[in-house]
Amino acid sequence: MNAPVIPPAPPIPTTRSLDLWFKTNLGRVTAQFAMHTPLKRLTYRSKPWWTDLLSILRRAYNSALPSSKRDRHDPSFLASARAARASYFKAIKKAKMDDWSSFLAAATPQSVWTAKRFAVGRPPPRFPELPGANTLEELNKALLDHLFPGEPPGPRETILLPFADCQPLETEEISRALARSSLSSAPGPDMTPNSVWKRVHRVAPHIILDLLAPLVAYGSHPLTLKKADGIVLDKPGKPSYDSPSSFRFIVLLQTFSKILERIMDSRLSSVARACGLLDQHQCGSLAGLSASDATTTLTHEVRTLQMAGRKVSTLFLDIKRGFDNVNASSLSGMLKAKGVNRYLVSWTRSFLSDRTCRLLYQGSPKIFAPVSVGTPQGSPVSPLLFVVYVSRLHSEIPMGLTFSYVDNFGLTASSASYRRNIQILQRQYARLKSKVARLGVSFSIPKPELIHWRTNRDRGPISNAPIHLDGSVFKPKCQVRWLGYSFTPSMSTTPHFTKRLAKAQVAFVAIQRLSPPGTGLPPFLCHLLASSLLFPVLSYGADVFVPTSHMVRKLAVFWHKVQRWTTNCFRSTPTDILAIEACLPPLDLLLRYKRPLAAVRILCSPPEINPPMARLPPSVQRPSLYRHSRDHRSLSAKNEGSRLPLPWLQPRPPSKNRAHLPLDALPHSMLFLLGPGWFEPLPVTSQHLLCEHHPAPPPAPLLSQT
Repeated sequence: MNAPVIPPAPPIPTTRSLDLWFKTNLGRVTAQFAMHTPLKRLTYRSKPWWTDLLSILRRAYNSALPSSKRDRHDPSFLASARAARASYFKAIKKAKMDDWSSFLAAATPQSVWTAKRFAVGRPPPRFPELPGANTLEELNKALLDHLFPGEPPGPRETILLPFADCQPLETEEISRALARSSLSSAPGPDMTPNSVWKRVHRVAPHIILDLLAPLVAYGSHPLTLKKADGIVLDKPGKPSYDSPSSFRFIVLLQTFSKILERIMDSRLSSVARACGLLDQHQCGSLAGLSASDATTTLTHEVRTLQMAGRKVSTLFLDIKRGFDNVNASSLSGMLKAKGVNRYLVSWTRSFLSDRTCRLLYQGSPKIFAPVSVGTPQGSPVSPLLFVVYVSRLHSEIPMGLTFSYVDNFGLTASSASYRRNIQILQRQYARLKSKVARLGVSFSIPKPELIHWRTNRDRGPISNAPIHLDGSVFKPKCQVRWLGYSFTPSMSTTPHFTKRLAKAQVAFVAIQRLSPPGTGLPPFLCHLLASSLLFPVLSYGADVFVPTSHMVRKLAVFWHKVQRWTTNCFRSTPTDILAIEACLPPLDLLLRYKRPLAAVRILCSPPEINPPMARLPPSVQRPSLYRHSRDHRSLSAKNEGSRLPLPWLQPRPPSKNRAHLPLDALPHSMLFLLGPGWFEPLPVTSQHLLCEHHPAPPPAPLLSQT
């Protein structure tokens, strides 16, 4: 097959002529490799377990069945039909079992996840049944009106000119974008998987470059790539499904469109912080930041304020349908005001406007309809655009903190009493409400959660002071789940790891059927499932929370069952030998190993980007003098006696009654990994004396050397 030649784009195109040029040439490319690419499945009815014997038995059953119906009074025909039916269905069952056994026996590290998906299964999709929608067209319109409210404006014809500030597209950018594309990602309306475009770029790299270079230069996203499929799914646990709010949808975009979106996402993220588009307390959808960074910062600030003798409260909020309510004009205005390159502003406005979508469910009409979608949730660039859109919602709270992870916000206030905290949070919520109203978004009122933090030394009564938001009363909760972490007022870790244990047990029951005793998956694939599936579920949050010794023993009992399943050992096998045979270390060692990894990741992050790194003690050697402006560490200077912060590069004191900040203990977990010349030591200043009551200590021997 000869690689097609892409003609140049029109010299002074309009949006319509550029879209026509792109649609024509993309159609030529896809049609050419579609002719030379064999289909994986000829029809949707093809079964991998079908054999020639089943075809013979099916013909025998189909020939015996009419005779038994025609001569019902003849018992011989009836017995013959029953025997043919029994042998046919018995052979089908045996063929399925043989195919499943051979599939498990020949499984590879790549196909084992397919076996896991088959074993877990999924519930059948629920058909939407809405009152007043009697036909499929009315049902489709009701779902579209709920999922995409508002009437979208029609496409406008404009003349496009190349931008002088646009850097030419290079082949390396396309290669990096394709490297981030998953082979298992579901394609959109084009039905072309990512593997096809990876092979096209490997064989003829000029094809994708010639198609995308004019789009980047003119800052335009063609209408051909704005078509998407919306998979309608029911939300689990709803009491009834007679309302559109009981359903959600997943957007499947065209794979070729995602290549361009990843390129623009990379370019925009490289200038986002330099242009001031992001707040220092935003996590999620940003490189180098994760949920553990947000949780570590929250726990550190809460403990810092508590050690100063203040009462601390936190209000957790969730933006309602945030991605769907992003306004293209407002977002492009924000980018333009911050000095972002004009071609990025133009492409963002073009990407968010004039989109079409068709809903897919059982019996859907499959008709594309114009929608006002905001930022499509399946797009690689949508999370970054949304984070930039809500960055102005962050405002400073005196002796508090405003933190967010994508669309989840946490407002922390501290004062001399919990009731005063309620007043501060209500006033801060009123300010946020006016800001989100100007952005066209809103907070989901049923979802706010309030928690009053306590310490183990508090002897006063538990505060039940509620908060009033928009006419609703929200009482403080004894347990709050935020970003997958379960928080309690005293920050006890037992409820969190109890939930992790329950989730791991459910996953273990689902995959146990893949390897019954004597059959199924080989041991090395069972080891892969245990280390890649069960352990991450079981240990989620161990980089921030430290389980108690009693909880570690309960987790270890489950881990011993996993080790025994991996090797098919007897129940009387000693656990020490079991860990060696299964090549799965004891759980307490694995949990202790996660904290040094988290500490290394934090200390290797720039303090200008990573909030925990910017809050480490000044004695910690770092590559930058930057410290966070909203850090309340100076309040710890009032602590005396056993409540002084921990100095770094000195062995941790054995006394258990020494209170310290969570981030002060984090560097101690990685001392054995770093040498004394990790960074150049900072000079001792009066700020160090103020924050730690002692000068920076000289480099002490590492714990592994003492």
